[in-house]
Formats: sequence, C-alpha cells, structure tokens
Amino acid sequence: MPLLSELRYKCVGFDAGEWRGFDSKVVLFRSIRMQARVLTIEEGKDLAQRTQPRVFPMRVLKVLGFLSTLGICFFIASMYMTRYYGIPNVVSQARSSFQVCWEEPRGLQWWIKPPSKLLHNMTDEELFWRASMEPQVEKYPFKRVRKVAFMFLTIGPLPLSPLWEKYFKGNERLYSIYIHSLPNYKADFLESSVFYRRQIPSQVSEWGKMSMCDAERRLLANALLDISNEWFVLLSESCIPLYPFSITYRYLMRSRFSYVGAFDDPSPHGRGRYDPNMAPEVDISLWRKASQWFEVNRELAVIIIKDTKFYPKFKEFCKPDCYVDEHYFPTMLTIETPHKIANRTITWVDWSRGGAHPATFGKADITESFLKTIVEGQTCLFNGQKSNLCYMFARKFAPSALEPLLQLAPDLLGYG
Repeated sequence: MPLLSELRYKCVGFDAGEWRGFDSKVVLFRSIRMQARVLTIEEGKDLAQRTQPRVFPMRVLKVLGFLSTLGICFFIASMYMTRYYGIPNVVSQARSSFQVCWEEPRGLQWWIKPPSKLLHNMTDEELFWRASMEPQVEKYPFKRVRKVAFMFLTIGPLPLSPLWEKYFKGNERLYSIYIHSLPNYKADFLESSVFYRRQIPSQVSEWGKMSMCDAERRLLANALLDISNEWFVLLSESCIPLYPFSITYRYLMRSRFSYVGAFDDPSPHGRGRYDPNMAPEVDISLWRKASQWFEVNRELAVIIIKDTKFYPKFKEFCKPDCYVDEHYFPTMLTIETPHKIANRTITWVDWSRGGAHPATFGKADITESFLKTIVEGQTCLFNGQKSNLCYMFARKFAPSALEPLLQLAPDLLGYG
C-alpha cells in the first residue's frame, strides 16, 4: 500500500524525486525571505538610531542657567551703584569709550568761549604760555562785550562776600570772578552765589616772598583765558567796593592808563632793599616801590605773566627782607611801559597809624562820617585831568564790619 506521502506526490503530478527537489527549493526561498526581513528590521533600527534627536545634557543646562542668573544680578547691582554712589557701570564706560569718527566743524564761538570750569591740571609754565597768546589783529570779528575780572587773593573764606553779592547783582555779563586761596581750603558757597566754583588751581603764597607774586600772576593768567576780560582788579578778602558797579565799570573802561603805584623811595625801606646783583636788567635809578594791589588792562596783564627777563633777578636777589611783592611789578612796568601806568592805585588804604601793615577797620569804625572821608575830599589825575573820583575800592575791613556796611551801603555807597 503506497505511503501517504507518495499519494500526495502523485496527486499533484510529481514523482517522489521531483517533489523532494521542489520542496528543498521552497525551504531555501523561505530562508532567504527570513534573512531579508531580519536585515530590513536591523537597518530600520539603525536608521531610527541615527535620526533620533540628541537630548541636551542636564548639567550644561544648569551651568547656563546659573551664568544667566549671575549676569542679571551683576547688571542690577551695577545700575544701583551708578544711581546711588556715582560709580560708572560697564555699559556707560563702553559707551563713553566710543568715539565719533566725524565731528561738526568748529566755528569761532567755540574758540572764543571762556573755559566752562576754572580747575585744570596745567603747570604755571604751561598756564603762562597759554595765557600769553593774544590776537594780533586789533579789530575783533565779533561783538566783544568787555568785562572786568575781579581777582581775590585770599587765605580762605571771603567774610565780606554778602556785600560783594549786592555790588555785582544785575551786572552778570560785565564781570568775572577768580579766587586764589590756600590749596587745601574748600569753599562752601551756595550754588546761587557769584563766588560758587570760582576757585582756580592754587599754591601756598607767603607775604613778602616770590610765592605772593606767583599767586598774582596765576590769577592774571587764569583770567586772561577769557578773551572778554579787559581789566584785571587784584583784591583781598578785606576789600570793599566804594561805588556802584556801573561807575567802577565806566571808570576803568574809559581809562587810558593802568593803575599801578610806582614811586622812588630813597629810604632804607626803598632803595635800601636794592641788590646790585640785579644789574644790568634793573638799575637802582629805576628801582620802584608800591602797594601790591593793582588794576591793569589786558595789555599790561600779558606783559606781567609773560615776563622771563626780570622774574629770575627778583626771585634770586630780592629776599628775604626785600618784600618782593612791593617792588617786582612797579619796577618792571616802570622799565618796560612807563607811559602806560598812572603811578597810583585806585584802592584806598590807611597808613596813618604807622607800622608794617595798614590800619584794619572793625564794626566800631564803620560810621557814615568815616565812609564819607574815603569817597569825598580826594583829588587825583584821571587821564591827565584833575578829578575828585580817585578810589574805587578800599581796605582793610574786618569781618565784624560787614553788618554796618550792609546797612550804610545803599545810601552812602549806592548799591545794596
């Protein structure tokens, strides 16, 4: 009886040998298909692994977050310190370091405007050199309003400043103020005061020594930086004005001479101070003496600050009992410009009490009759003509004199 498998072969028309060959081919085909499916699945896994996005490491995210927080805190702290303590922040420093590649062309007004601040870091040599630069063309190409420079040579405070405030009021375009005090003195003027921030870079000056003349030249040089200053008045903290500003202004602007005292004193306190080593620049016949308080125009102010001929002689040989501040300027100007000085000052002072210093007047001295003796009954020359108007200022007045001066000034002095 045929086997069941053989019957199956015969039913499909194959003999047993042919069927076995066919069966082995089917098995081979199935094996190939299985391998293909396995390869396809593995390639799919690899592709999925290659296209799957990478996850950012958590540690890096934490570091970035910390740095961002730190940057925000630093920015807030910097803004706070800038606002409340005035410490510049990084942003402002970066902006300030940025420079514009192109600037608007500067016109004449930029070159002639006075310095916005009086403080600077120039040495005396640099300052005098800069201040000695003067226009050589007489006619100005702009409307120049001439001003009077009031130069206060002081130790420290100005106790009579309230009186001066009243004197200057209403004349802001016609004057400028400069203060030379001890270097360590810090003024406490109100922002509304005419003396606010009017101190110049100063050095220690001693009475009777060359440092006093240096201080006066320093005041002149700083005032010369303002092209509008035409007259220069040297004052102390004990000086007061004797007339309204308008009268003083017209008096100076109309004058053909500068007011520097210069007289020949044959006594031991005059020619007796002369040193022969000062020749040939200074001859004893031209040795002059005067008070240090002067009023000079711009031309003579430049001559004083640019001097290098007489300064070394006076600095070396006029000491220690020579009192160089009483001889340097009067002698030099007598030699250089004798026809341009009036040989007198317009600052009144009282030497009648004798001694090395003039009289000082306090509260008890300030009366109506006293002030009238100063402003009335005087005779002098003004532009070569006799005049009763001789003194514009007076000294020395103590701080205690302020109260009665404020009371009497409106009626007797014409201001306040």
